[in-house]
Amino acid sequence: MNTAISNPKAALLLGAGLDVLHFESREWLDTIDFYKDEVRFFDDLLKKKETSKNNNPEYEKMLKNLDEIHSDLFNDLEDSIIKHEQFLSRLMQNEKGLSDSDYREKHGQISKRVATFTNDFKTFKRIVFGYAKDLK
Repeated sequence: MNTAISNPKAALLLGAGLDVLHFESREWLDTIDFYKDEVRFFDDLLKKKETSKNNNPEYEKMLKNLDEIHSDLFNDLEDSIIKHEQFLSRLMQNEKGLSDSDYREKHGQISKRVATFTNDFKTFKRIVFGYAKDLK
């Protein structure tokens, strides 16, 4: 029986050279930086729109979610990637007790987290845009 691979790109990359995985980690950090810029934009947008709507529970919930995304998820995910990159550095220096397979396993776990976060963030952006559009 053939089973479908949930993310064939991720499976392919995990077999790639460490330099390719390092490059992917750097891309993740760039993406997080971009998302941080987007969050600041959304925060500014919502604050400007709020001037016309006071005591709106939807708005308050959205801002709360925005703060949670920024402080918890971005920072936690970014820290995980940086630690992962530090692990790679130690692995490349042939530090005893570190294995290539451990690095690849962790890379796969982070890849799944990044994919999940990206999907959740896209959903959040749709909500923000829909909300801002309705405030005219």
